[in-house]
Amino acid sequence: MVHQDTIRLLRECDAGIQMGVLAIDQVMDRAQDDAMRALLSKSRREHEHLQKSLQAALDRFSDAGKHPPMMARAMSTVKTNMELLVSPTDAAIAELITDGCAMGIKSLSKYLNQYAAADESAKDVCKKLIALEEQLAKSLRGYL
Repeated sequence: MVHQDTIRLLRECDAGIQMGVLAIDQVMDRAQDDAMRALLSKSRREHEHLQKSLQAALDRFSDAGKHPPMMARAMSTVKTNMELLVSPTDAAIAELITDGCAMGIKSLSKYLNQYAAADESAKDVCKKLIALEEQLAKSLRGYL
């Protein structure tokens, strides 16, 4: 059970990181404020750094990880493009990213509880990702 829960939790974190990076990539060049772009860029680097340690953990289990569902990626892209077409502002970007962070935190928290038998290193990765999302959302509040 520990082994399966560990892999499942790591896979969900993998998909979550990929969604986070995708969301940041979709809005980074549209941000007007240099400080916002720097904040998004820093968060992207932190996500990528966590992705590397997560991938090392998945490699220990000979697991390829999990890509976010294609429908989720497509819906994210469509929503971002539509929102920024209507309101191409830093406030709109902050709202989109903050909403994405909230969804990520909710999902990751659910998986952390669902896969309670996962080993502590996998839980730590998940908690770090939750903390990254919380920090990004908090940092963007000033743009809302």
